[in-house]
Amino acid sequence: MKVLKFGGTSVGTPASLRNVKKIVEGCDEQVIVVVSALGGITDQLINTARLASQGDMTYLQTYAAIVERHINVIEEVVVAESKAQVKAKVNSLFEELGNIFWAICLLRDLSDRTMDMVVSFGERLSSVIISKMIADCRYFYSPEFIVTQNQFGKHILDNEETTIRIHETFDGAEFKSAIVPGFISTDRNGDITNLGRGGSDYTASILAAVLNADILEIWTDVDGFMTADPRIVKNAYVMDHMTFAEAMELCNFGAKVIYPPTLYPVYHKNISIKVKNTFNYEAPGTLISATSVSTSGQSELRGLSYIREISLVKFICDSSDDIQGLSERIFNALAKSGIGILLVDKALRIALKSADAKLASEVLIREFSSELRNGLLKEIALQEGLSLVAVVGNHISQNSSIFRNISEALDKEGCHVYAHNSGSADTNISVVVAKEEMESALISIHSRLFE
Repeated sequence: MKVLKFGGTSVGTPASLRNVKKIVEGCDEQVIVVVSALGGITDQLINTARLASQGDMTYLQTYAAIVERHINVIEEVVVAESKAQVKAKVNSLFEELGNIFWAICLLRDLSDRTMDMVVSFGERLSSVIISKMIADCRYFYSPEFIVTQNQFGKHILDNEETTIRIHETFDGAEFKSAIVPGFISTDRNGDITNLGRGGSDYTASILAAVLNADILEIWTDVDGFMTADPRIVKNAYVMDHMTFAEAMELCNFGAKVIYPPTLYPVYHKNISIKVKNTFNYEAPGTLISATSVSTSGQSELRGLSYIREISLVKFICDSSDDIQGLSERIFNALAKSGIGILLVDKALRIALKSADAKLASEVLIREFSSELRNGLLKEIALQEGLSLVAVVGNHISQNSSIFRNISEALDKEGCHVYAHNSGSADTNISVVVAKEEMESALISIHSRLFE
């Protein structure tokens, strides 16, 4: 059995949906197909809900546009004998959605719980349509078996309950192909939740891991993992193979090919992932597995990734040796607040996403308030307007020439490095540069290392 996931761009137009149909119906083995909302619909649902919450009646126009788009897709891709049935189901969903928008408008209130309900309609609608587009297909509703719990104010997978429910749903079920809406879930109270933006990848990975699939295929709009973002680096090329660890690093540092949590469930079951292009389905793609065996003689380097908006928290003191358990306290304090650290260098500079910077600064000032009062710490400063560029590969910290080449490439472009982790990580070397210099840094490093 295979699990296939098709993202928003893959199901965004009638033409791309016809590609999906051809790919799925061309599979000889049993397949579970996880689908996202039609491309751009989730953002339109969010925008419409916000307009409604402000009492802005133009929400009716954006709502009507969402309805029209789905009806047009049905006309284009669903066979004639199924159109009436699909339209009846879709119209029922739209009636429910319209009532929710009207309630939001009347109350001038948009809670997180209501927004979770609103955005669920993207996948609910697309999956119903696609299930009637593909021959010999059976529909399974993911909120009945993907369950979340609340942690740090976020929806986190309830692995135990989810595993039980997936087996109850799929063990012994008969189908050639199954359609499952991605992204959406419920909590144990039965309230609609979701797995976060990009969560359809995660839905597919959870199913593949629990059901011991032979492979997980992520179908998207690129030929695979590339050595860099091709929108910035024109000479970037596809990597044919990489390890889970390398793919994880690229995703954690901003690569948008796969939603990062996707990798964990299949990694633990040693189920390989194939990244393929819906619009170029004959291209070989990128294989992600436990071991790295390149078929094209590629080097130990795998690619460049970046995070455009980061900040540095800097500990300014005469000697960090005087502060008891400094590193452990930093990590623990930030972890308790659900803040991820991207990089820590020897000078006690901590790189994190800019969205977390203000909270991180407040948390650390509170944690080290005693040291700030008695002068052991002079200041905990925040530096913003920065970006991070990560070079990812296999055991690259052991190769001193890689960091030397990175430094020379940046020196040539006149890019100042504000922090780096050279030698402290096995699968990445990361540098922090000014945000306005990020693209030139990316191009220069790629030219030096990959061309």
